[in-house]
Amino acid sequence: MNRLAFLMLPGMTWRRVVADVGAVILLLTVGIIGFAATFDGATYLVAAIGALLLGLVLAWVGARWRWGVLTLTGATIAVYFLFGGALALPHTTFLGVIPTLETWRQLAVGVVTSWKDLLTTVPPVDPGDGHLIVPFLLTLVASVLAASLALRLRRAAWALIPASLYIAGEILLGTAQTVAPIVQGVIFAVVAVVWLALRTMWSPERTAVEAATPGADASRAARLRRLISGGVVLALATGAGAAVAATAAPPTQRYILRDFVVPPFDIHDYASPLQAWRKYVRDYTTDPLFTVTGLPEDGRVRLATMDSYDGIVYNVAEDGAGSSSAFTSIRSNMSPQAEGTETKVRVDIENLSGVWLPTVGSAREFDFVGTRATDLRRGAHFNDGTGTAVTTSGVRSGDAYTIDTIVPPVVKDEQLSETPFASLKMPKQAGIPQALSEIASDATEDAETPIDRARALETYLQTDGYFSHGLASDVYSPSGHGAARISMLVSNEQMIGDDEQYAVAMALMATQLGMPARVVMGWHPDQDEKDAGGVFTATGENVHAWVEIAFEGVGWVPFDPTPDEDNEPSQQNTKPRANPKPQVLQPPPPAQEPAELPPALAEERDQDEQPDSGLGWLGPVLLWTAAGLGGILLLLSPFLVIGGIKAARRTRRLHAERTADRVSGGWDELVDRAVDYRISVPPGSTRAESAVVVGESFDGARVATLAQQADADVYGPGDPSPEDVDAFWREVDEIVAGMAGGATFWQRLRARLSLRSLRRDRTNLWSGLSTMVRARRR
Repeated sequence: MNRLAFLMLPGMTWRRVVADVGAVILLLTVGIIGFAATFDGATYLVAAIGALLLGLVLAWVGARWRWGVLTLTGATIAVYFLFGGALALPHTTFLGVIPTLETWRQLAVGVVTSWKDLLTTVPPVDPGDGHLIVPFLLTLVASVLAASLALRLRRAAWALIPASLYIAGEILLGTAQTVAPIVQGVIFAVVAVVWLALRTMWSPERTAVEAATPGADASRAARLRRLISGGVVLALATGAGAAVAATAAPPTQRYILRDFVVPPFDIHDYASPLQAWRKYVRDYTTDPLFTVTGLPEDGRVRLATMDSYDGIVYNVAEDGAGSSSAFTSIRSNMSPQAEGTETKVRVDIENLSGVWLPTVGSAREFDFVGTRATDLRRGAHFNDGTGTAVTTSGVRSGDAYTIDTIVPPVVKDEQLSETPFASLKMPKQAGIPQALSEIASDATEDAETPIDRARALETYLQTDGYFSHGLASDVYSPSGHGAARISMLVSNEQMIGDDEQYAVAMALMATQLGMPARVVMGWHPDQDEKDAGGVFTATGENVHAWVEIAFEGVGWVPFDPTPDEDNEPSQQNTKPRANPKPQVLQPPPPAQEPAELPPALAEERDQDEQPDSGLGWLGPVLLWTAAGLGGILLLLSPFLVIGGIKAARRTRRLHAERTADRVSGGWDELVDRAVDYRISVPPGSTRAESAVVVGESFDGARVATLAQQADADVYGPGDPSPEDVDAFWREVDEIVAGMAGGATFWQRLRARLSLRSLRRDRTNLWSGLSTMVRARRR
């Protein structure tokens, strides 16, 4: 016991301190485990568990020295800044422990921005990107609150509030993938119940009662038996519930904040870079756009990847149609499934402008340098599926960055001899020139394997086409790649164009034959285009566009359909080809057995094959909104139905064919409203008789005068004028308003839902029919 004396708090036993601290540890550990699906690896446990221990120490010290709320808050803030660097931002500290000014700056800013950064990053997130601030701060605050409430208050149940909020925060900030949710729920429930039971049994009030009551030992034993029995029952019920939930319960959708937080970037806000092709060629023929240092042999520099065509421009697909528009904030664990040679390249921007960042291979991490490094990184987004990157800040002269990347190996045709095309669901293309299908069929009629068909298209364009940029000294070749320009390319006796037209033409022909194809704009330099130091300078003269086709289990393979630049047309001839053959669509290739895809392609295909409603996160919101509105309408249905019937009755009376009937209807409206307020008006009574009954409760003189006026208008010579009808109804509405004004809310509500006037109408109908029958008999 003496060894635990240091844990003692004023007025508390050692076992209560141990039980309270242990319960808080177990309750919060449930939430810490839930973060496993959010972070890449177990590194986050250092930050979370460290924050848990620090929070417990703070709560214990605060309880021992009776710190107030302000003192405890100040101590928590101090601990956050003193230990946050070592536990959450070790890469910013000195020797991994001592905080620096940069550490404190990121900790201060992270209190506000770390939540959004975590939610806008694709999980599992890399702990080294500063995202550990979230579990560290959340766990620190939750442990301080939960332990302080447990150690200071007699009712321990208050400590369950911050613990429950911590679990809820972990769920909302996490992912849709759960980590043993049943086990977490069972642990939380069992720990809470057992802890509260022990606290109740150890409470000072219960101890005092037991000491004053004869047979305290027997009573204590009985309570212990009840506690054990209750624990057994709880365990059995929890186990049965968990088993049923695991085996019989259908999977449910887990809604998290990540599904409702939309990153503030949309690639469709910017034009396709392929539209600026001729501008690069014309204005930056020899001017350097950027330089690349460390570019490996056969390495390609990618600016943009486009897979959607609308007859005007090749662009990235719309959201949900493919992966080319799925840009997410950059992180340090991108392209996790990429295979190839690891390398590091440096890109220095000179004359390049716009939002697109030149990339090489499958980038793992970007490191921006220079005066605009922070702005560039904050706005940088990457697409794992296409290997392209953008920054909302836009690139300028002087910007620079390095890329840790993986360059895929070059695949030989021999390796693809028996490999089918990948079964990817590509975006639906529109506006494809009809002539391309016939040309594609003719070009591939002798090809037997998938790779042969793709090479046949490439070879056809390379050998039958001629190269021209269409500049001042070149043979005429219009810019653009719309349907009209591509039709002109393939229908003239001489195909004349450059990379822009040939890449688009091959991609569209491949699409017509069922190949998953896309267009890439970038640079693929020859060895002689690098200087002595291995630095490649990108200009408008060496810009290229090529086609990539996906093969099962291999990935995207590049094809270069553009003719050699030396292959210039001997003479310009823009006449269309004579006697075009009728279109014959080549039948699709036979069905292939599904082959194993690399993880990147498999994930892309799985995502594409999922049905897309086009609503995204709006779908669940609309679903729950519709359900809520349906419930509200169900609750309001009595008001709506009864109110609609009464409104239709009023409209019928107000717009009767004869003006005398409108006056009579106005009086009936007044009497019916009085009946709904529980005034007993005898069925079949005259207006004078009704006025006496109604007037006893509502403005008798005015009601009597209105009854006399109604008799005069209905039974007098001639019909009343429309003005008289309007005046009569205004008087009716004022009296009715007086009825409502003198009633309580519940009386008005009861009158609106009352069926008395509706039943009275039916009674008056039968009373009138009976009167008519008796009159005829007489």
